[in-house]
Formats: sequence, C-alpha cells, structure tokens
Amino acid sequence: MSLQIITQHTSDGTNARALANDVDVQTLDLEGLERIDLNFPKFTDGRAFSQAFVLRRRGFSGDIRAHGDVLIDQLLQMQRSGFSSAVLRDDQDAAHGEKLLTHYKAFYQGDAVTAEPKFARVG
Repeated sequence: MSLQIITQHTSDGTNARALANDVDVQTLDLEGLERIDLNFPKFTDGRAFSQAFVLRRRGFSGDIRAHGDVLIDQLLQMQRSGFSSAVLRDDQDAAHGEKLLTHYKAFYQGDAVTAEPKFARVG
C-alpha cells in the first residue's frame, strides 16, 4: 500500500467519518464507510497510529487519512501502520516527503498491511 500525500484537506463527497484520537475503534461500526480521518492534535501524540493499525486488522479496506499536526518524518510509520493518505501540515515539503517514503525498499518486520515478517514470506 502506498501512502498518498495531500497538501490540503478537502471534502470529496465520500462517506467519511472523522475521529478524535481517543475513540475506541475496536467497536466502531465500519459498515458503509469509505474513509476514516484520524487526528494528530500534536506530532508527539501517536494514538492515531494505533487506531489505524487496529482498523486495518479489523479488515477496513477504505482510505485511512491522517490530518492535524502531520510531519513528513512521520509518513513512513503512517504507511506501515495502515494509513493510506496524509494531509501535511502547511510548513511541510510534500516532495521531500515523497522521497522519504522511497528511502527503504523492504522491512524485516511485518506491519499493518503485511503481518508476516520477511523471513516468513520467503519460500
């Protein structure tokens, strides 16, 4: 899954729901949702990473979008945690963020999208 970097948050008409980062997503009704917006009120508050991970483990296949205090150095971890898009803070360079996403070609550990570690995937 590739993370889409967005520079401005807009309403695109999809069936979306915005959640605070203290909402228990394990009991959230996902029926009919196309996008879930998860909030980062401060870059030091990482609860939305856990929310995204749980949503993917629950089988949510729609867009999980990060918004709020989103920095480019968080993008790779967002992608590995299950986010599919991120709205950058105004002072962040989207082009540099794209480069950071391609810095590592592979990961030994599993993530929200591919749970098995690399050694378990090699035949």
